[in-house]
Amino acid sequence: MTAVLGKVRRPDGRGHPVQVDFLVDSGALYSVLPEKVWRMLKLRATRTAKFGLADGTVIGRGVSECRFEIGGQAAVSPAVLGEGDDGPLLGAVTLETLGLMLNPLTRELAPMRVLPLMRAPELHERA
Repeated sequence: MTAVLGKVRRPDGRGHPVQVDFLVDSGALYSVLPEKVWRMLKLRATRTAKFGLADGTVIGRGVSECRFEIGGQAAVSPAVLGEGDDGPLLGAVTLETLGLMLNPLTRELAPMRVLPLMRAPELHERA
């Protein structure tokens, strides 16, 4: 298990940031904000998504956008609006959006290695 301290704020940057101790879960698609956190930020769900739990249960949760600040990087990413005892998770989409990855050997966050852009081959019209 890997934990990382981060800040979240409204996607438009307004208001005060909230500090969150996230559990990094590279197996989770989206990040999860506990109910107390997203209510402090006054986030609203823009859509609903279904998620499968480890025990096979399927649950529905609201999804919003949130600005994440972690490891000196900041970006807006989808966030699941947690309910009840849902804990703070940092998921794969947010990690990639921030340009970060979880090193599976050290269990630490590291900058993502970005491959250089490749130029598309010239397209020639056939006569």
